[in-house]
This record gives sequence, C-alpha cells and structure tokens, in this order.
Amino acid sequence: MKFLSKLEWLILAFILVYSFIPSFGGLLRILEFLGGPVIAPENPRSLSDPLPIIVHILSSFLFCIVGALQFMPSIRHHQPAMHRRFGRIIAIAGFISAVSGLWMTHFYVFPAQLQGDLLYWVRLALGSTMIGFIVWAVIAIRSRNIFRHAASILRAYAIAQGASTQAIIGISWIILFKTEPLGPVRDAIMVFAWVLNLIIAEILIGRFLTSKKRPYKTSTQSESKI
Repeated sequence: MKFLSKLEWLILAFILVYSFIPSFGGLLRILEFLGGPVIAPENPRSLSDPLPIIVHILSSFLFCIVGALQFMPSIRHHQPAMHRRFGRIIAIAGFISAVSGLWMTHFYVFPAQLQGDLLYWVRLALGSTMIGFIVWAVIAIRSRNIFRHAASILRAYAIAQGASTQAIIGISWIILFKTEPLGPVRDAIMVFAWVLNLIIAEILIGRFLTSKKRPYKTSTQSESKI
C-alpha cells in the first residue's frame, strides 16, 4: 500500500497501538483455548462456554483492525475495489461482533462487581445500536448516499472501539489509585468510555464528513435534471 500518505500511516499506527490490549489480548486468550500458555487470569465463563468468546474476539479483531483501513482516503481513491471488499468483510465481522457481544451479555452470568444493571442495559442498547448502524451503512451505500454510509460506519466503529478506551481508562485508574475499579465505578468507567468514543465520532463526522455532504447532493441533483 505504497499509495498511503505519511499521515495515513501514522493514523493506522495509532489505531493499531490503541487497539493492542483488547485485540491482541483477545488473540492470546484464543491461544490459551488451543493449549497455549496461560497468560491472562482464568475466566470460568470462557472455560465452560468458549465459543461465543472466540467468535467475538475474532470478529471484533477484524472489524477494528481491517476497519481502520476503510477510513483511509487513499484506499478509497486508488483502490476502490479493495475498499469494497474490505467493506463487506467488516460489515459481516461487525454484525457478528455485536450479536456475539449481546449473546454473552445476556446469557453469561457475571458477578455484580463486573457487570451491574447499568452496564448490562447499556451493553444491550449499544450492541443493538451498533447492528443498526451497520445495517444502515449497508443500505446507505447501496443507495449511493456516501455521507450516511461513512457516518453510520464511523459510529459503529466508535462503539466497537469502546474496549480500547475502557482498557486505557482502566489501566490509568489502577496506576492512579493502586486498585482495580469494580462495581458501580467499573460500570461508570465502561459507560463513559463509550460515550467519549461516540462524542469523538460526532466531532469527526462534523469536521470531515459534513463538508463533503453538500457537493455529493449537488452532483446528484444536477444528474437528475439531465
């Protein structure tokens, strides 16, 4: 991908580093299931029913890592066929990630210290919303509405990257207070991370996508008059 600019490479590098803990940490968990060394603390839920976790880890990894390439303008301009192929991959991966996340949230039994009522309902709401954004993005691109497509997939991506923001905030909390956040504090941190990501997504949409909305509509209207 020699056509990527230096700025785009920096953005990709930042996303990879930002996604490192949940994405690559999840892959280490899968290696444990396959008989590899135990690195992360044992999780009774994963031992009794590992399949949903494996599906969620792999689909989330694809959505977050491959999805980062979709935001690179150079790929859209120089390799539109690649952009379309990657788009199909991340649409399917994002859908599976959200569905598996909803399944685990509802059917796994979490101790109150790890998931209270607030976190339970927020996870259900955001997982359903993420599915809605992905479906809307697919419908929008089939209707050639570039703005709605890009805005919807960016919002879905912000929800999916919640785990990365949660990991960074959680680690910062441990460094500052020398203790792991649990109970209502943990719930609040998790929810705050999603809210922060969605706020950033709306800022990016307003800054980089809204300005491109009018030219697209103008060209569409002019074509309809011909």
